[in-house]
Amino acid sequence: MLLIYVPKLTNRLGYTLNLMFREILHAEFGITTDEEAFERHEGAKLAYNRRRIGDAPFIKPVELLFLTRIVDQEISSGNEDGVPTLFQVYGRDLDFGFDPLAATFYLVSRYDEYLPHREDMHNRFDAHESIAYQLGFLQTPVVDRLALMVRDKLEARYPDYRFPRRTFDFIDTIDIDTAYCYRHKGLFRTFSGGMRDLVTHQPEEVASRVRTLMHRERDPYDTFDYIFELKKRYAIKRQVFFALLSDYSDFDKNISHNNNDFRELLQHLADYAKMGIHTSYYSYEEPAKVELERDRLSDIVHRTVTRNRFHFLRFKLPQSYKVLIRNGIEKDYTMGYAGEPGFRTGTCTPHHFYDLESDSETTLKVYPFAVMDATLCRHLMMTPEEALAAFCRIMDEVKAVEGTFISIWHNESLSDRKEWKGWRPVYEGMLAHASALMYGNDGPAEWEQRTSAKQQTTNDTTT
Repeated sequence: MLLIYVPKLTNRLGYTLNLMFREILHAEFGITTDEEAFERHEGAKLAYNRRRIGDAPFIKPVELLFLTRIVDQEISSGNEDGVPTLFQVYGRDLDFGFDPLAATFYLVSRYDEYLPHREDMHNRFDAHESIAYQLGFLQTPVVDRLALMVRDKLEARYPDYRFPRRTFDFIDTIDIDTAYCYRHKGLFRTFSGGMRDLVTHQPEEVASRVRTLMHRERDPYDTFDYIFELKKRYAIKRQVFFALLSDYSDFDKNISHNNNDFRELLQHLADYAKMGIHTSYYSYEEPAKVELERDRLSDIVHRTVTRNRFHFLRFKLPQSYKVLIRNGIEKDYTMGYAGEPGFRTGTCTPHHFYDLESDSETTLKVYPFAVMDATLCRHLMMTPEEALAAFCRIMDEVKAVEGTFISIWHNESLSDRKEWKGWRPVYEGMLAHASALMYGNDGPAEWEQRTSAKQQTTNDTTT
């Protein structure tokens, strides 16, 4: 077992060691503050200390992980073996010219969001304010790359010690901001929508609305059968739908949670995928809405709701996450940017939220997403071809560290109409690429057969 020496074990340091070595590297390890016991240890070991102990590899620390307060940091950056680095250190005979543990904590804790910063028009932390964007590594899972760098140096020093290897994973998430384009909108919204189409000279919209309301064609936003068809075709095992169940507002425009067809739709989705609450735009200012909307979904699907994504990705640290914890939410999928693709916490590994205000790890697990459909279409104005290339490029970055790639799509963005014309091939191409990375060139069926055969061989040799 790997033994790690620290002169003092703090909450920040314990959290970071667990994230790097257990969550990312899947290693069992021990921690000691006893220098003599560390020297006696005959297996693989690493010191987090200002000087080398014996001949063991060591990381020279900066002060960040030994603090308990939020203090603006002077961060020097660099590059080592092609990996962006933060918190440079200096000295002779160093194994690392920077502090990878401090860099990991700074990025994953979202330290810069607790410091003075500029917000966008929706009161969100602006991606361009982040150190990852400013230093040009937002689209690289730097935290995972740093962990692999530490792993490689330890394996080179201790040839008989090998870290376990993890495998690439993919989670397909779908936000249901508006379940239907025309159906179940009520008389006033249906009439005003029709009049708007007439006034703006959109006869095709008027005709589509009439045909849909007369049940002559499927509602354009009712793309759920299509989503499930692709899920089966590409053997996508992990899928989560997030349903918006707020009262109607200028930013929250789904149909009523009391509508029977909508309720039946959500119950149907819950039979084939995981469900989460898409807490509303105004839950940012009115935390009581989180409990109300969570209970609405729980009542509809008849199960406890433990997953969340904030609508418009609108949340504030640590307040919004504290509200989720108080309301029994265990997993949040909001961590990412609306305006830029990439890794907001610097990692493609799900991790627990660390509350810098209380200086403690929390029970809430954060599932950071990498790319959202609307980011590429509306914010960056990409063509479908450019968007598919972006999805695959960032997915390849995740594959390189065998992490978890999480995407955000919306049921209406698969409608193949208006601004989303031609975007279905993007979604299909993304799923195909994910499937190839998970299962290899042979495809999911052959992969399943190989896995089963391998497992049977393991069982035969262990019984």
